[in-house]
Amino acid sequence: MIVNGEHYRTVWFDKGIVKMIDQTKLPFSFEVYECRNYKETSEAIRNMVVRGAPAIGAAAAFAMAQAFLEKTDIEKAKKYIEDTRPTAQNLFYAVNRVYECGPEEAHKIADESIVECEMIGQNGEVLIKSGDYIETHCNAGWLACVDWGTATAPIYKASRNGKKVFVYVDETRPRSQGARLTAWEMKNEKIPHAIIPDNAGAYYMSKGKVDMVIVGADRIAKNGDTANKIGTLEKAIAAKEFGVPFYVAAPLSTVDIKCNTGEDIPIEERNQAEVLYQEGPDDKGIVHKILVSSPGSAAKNPAFDVTPAKFITGIITEKGIVKPDEIKDIM
Repeated sequence: MIVNGEHYRTVWFDKGIVKMIDQTKLPFSFEVYECRNYKETSEAIRNMVVRGAPAIGAAAAFAMAQAFLEKTDIEKAKKYIEDTRPTAQNLFYAVNRVYECGPEEAHKIADESIVECEMIGQNGEVLIKSGDYIETHCNAGWLACVDWGTATAPIYKASRNGKKVFVYVDETRPRSQGARLTAWEMKNEKIPHAIIPDNAGAYYMSKGKVDMVIVGADRIAKNGDTANKIGTLEKAIAAKEFGVPFYVAAPLSTVDIKCNTGEDIPIEERNQAEVLYQEGPDDKGIVHKILVSSPGSAAKNPAFDVTPAKFITGIITEKGIVKPDEIKDIM
């Protein structure tokens, strides 16, 4: 991605230090976060300094590399890293590759991720016509990957090839990754867009104003059931009702072939404070955290839901676009 005229990866490894764009600070400030050991990198994953399945995978790979370089207990480090985000399949894929092959494998995983995401963009771009209105959910863009993104990659390719597109950006409560991150990316890429409330998607679909939905994925089961950011299932149901094509974009490393159906996918439950509070800067740029819910009320905060394969039109991968029930065949 290009930020202020300079190219950045979302996460990279430099002389034993894992560096990453601090996504908790965006879009109000652009900062690079540094992790000097595998535990710091793990906590950055847990606290969503870095987030998005492919980016989590790359960060986890670098954390394992750090563990090797620190000459620590590798088995203990592996478990520590894997406990950070239980739903993201890319994390386990990356950790196991580095565990089996050694620290140099981490750079390969990050480099491969960029190629895979660009291929997702090329394969998915053929679905987009000039003039299309596309809805996204959460952030499956540059920031969710090492570069390019998954759900956004076809949009970026289409725009750069001269197609006119408009993007409805779901805000994606409770952490507002759409409103904060996807919108920031679209602005950087100069793509026309508008942030919409999470519960507005069905309204725009019912009015014929959405031509397709493209989302990312955190884990895809063998039968094509897909776990993604909470709220994705609602979009898929609405899309089915109103005849809107619903696509999932993800590299094959997101597929968990050992997971037979979506019922087998673990769903992360995050801290209720993410629902009860919001934070942002005032007019002077000072960040405040404020209560936005009824004082004393508790909250539930599942981070993901599972969209059954029957609601998914196709899965856009680096190897092509497949039907959900075909995903096991190309693995």
